[in-house]
Amino acid sequence: MKFMIMLHVLGIVIWVGGMFFAHQLLRPVAADLLEPPLRLQLWVGVFKRFFPWVWVCVVTVLASGLSMIGLMGGMGAVHLYVHAMYGLGLAMMVIFVYVFFMPYGRLRKSVANQDWKNGGAALAAIRQLVGINLSLGLITIAIATAGAMLA
Repeated sequence: MKFMIMLHVLGIVIWVGGMFFAHQLLRPVAADLLEPPLRLQLWVGVFKRFFPWVWVCVVTVLASGLSMIGLMGGMGAVHLYVHAMYGLGLAMMVIFVYVFFMPYGRLRKSVANQDWKNGGAALAAIRQLVGINLSLGLITIAIATAGAMLA
């Protein structure tokens, strides 16, 4: 169980921490310093390196979470906060899969074609969805921490 907790926390830290860095720090600096063509190219490069890590985190968090739920006796035996974490985590995963296959795909294609207008629109969609996922991730961490303390 302790090993599963470690894997689960590491996956969350990498994923949510990466979103926090990208959304709250890198994004505003890139917007201030780089013209759209360079900014869009930067983001394609960042996502190309970050998204494989997110895939690993999604699989790790889901597998470790489900394993821990199983070890605790299943969904019927766990506290309500675990249900909340599971639901919010699934929502985050769905949002990530959508981002990866839809706006990120459009961003890559737009940058490859030097279509900066559509690339900017795709990046704006990614920014909004990452903001939502970051919020969900922080809420999930708060629920996990509070729930564990109160259980």
